[in-house]
Amino acid sequence: MYNWLLWFHVISFISWFAVLFYLPRLFVYHAENIRNSGFVEVAKIQEMKLFKYIGVPAMWATILSGSGLIYEIGFDGAWLHAKLLFVFFLIIYFYSLNKLRIEFLEDRSTRSGKFFRIYNEVPTILMLFIVAMVVFKPF
Repeated sequence: MYNWLLWFHVISFISWFAVLFYLPRLFVYHAENIRNSGFVEVAKIQEMKLFKYIGVPAMWATILSGSGLIYEIGFDGAWLHAKLLFVFFLIIYFYSLNKLRIEFLEDRSTRSGKFFRIYNEVPTILMLFIVAMVVFKPF
């Protein structure tokens, strides 16, 4: 069972990260083309579908399969606690994207494309720590 859970967890993780990387990129384009109403309306639809139909299910699939893996291996090791802390930060980041998406949806966003380019680096940094905890198990 462990290998199937691990396989599903990796697939879910990759799917979730696709959203975590692409949604802020859509925000860059949205912010930089805010005066183009045709583009903005399409962007709003893309952002909603990406978050709700891919992001939310992928996040839950990642969490549930990860929980299954923890059940299989046990909750031992400081590395696992550290990994879960970074995953917690990732979940907060994911829901911050939804808050930003809603601001765009309601035409209230005042942030620049540069802000979203920088904000887009957060999941990369968290991913580096998460994967390092799993691969190296440093403590």
